[in-house]
Amino acid sequence: MTDSALRTKNRTARWLTEVFQPPVVVSVQLLVSPLTEPGFPGTIGYGALAALFVCVLPLVLLLVLVKLGKVTDHHVSDRRQRAPVLLMALASVLAGLLVLDVTGAPRSVVVMVLTIVGGIVVIGAVSPFWKISGHAAAISSSAVITVLMLGPVWLPLLVLIPAVGWSRVVLRAHTAGQVVAGALVGGLVMSGFWWLLQGWLV
Repeated sequence: MTDSALRTKNRTARWLTEVFQPPVVVSVQLLVSPLTEPGFPGTIGYGALAALFVCVLPLVLLLVLVKLGKVTDHHVSDRRQRAPVLLMALASVLAGLLVLDVTGAPRSVVVMVLTIVGGIVVIGAVSPFWKISGHAAAISSSAVITVLMLGPVWLPLLVLIPAVGWSRVVLRAHTAGQVVAGALVGGLVMSGFWWLLQGWLV
């Protein structure tokens, strides 16, 4: 591979990694979560409120920790640092659930947040032993859930799963196995959890 081709490959991988990083993907997922109930787009504010607690606040705190030198980078590349960061994110998410309940948020938004909690718990349990891909989990859960919510016309979104996974391997952030495991957590575990909760609560 020529130097030019290698630079293009790495640049594309970095672009995919940054554009489809978990906070961005999950924020979009939460914003569209009220689609399954009447009142949308008027209810999109509840999705934004959920995104504040699930994505924005944990990301801000993470960036502060990076600035202080407590965490290596905003992707938390050091596996040993992942469990504390995930616990911090989980605390923010649980606070968000309380606020959503008090404000009378649509059940579909609560279901999406609970689904994300499930994903955080699974990844957090694995992280001390193995660096499973959060990028792959986020994009696979979002893509599969969107198809389940809105129908087969959205199937092309599934192409993003291998694309984002490829970017993580190219950047040597994960092995192929860690990416596949993350995709399975998002595409099967989290999406399955969402499907069950959607049937029970919405």
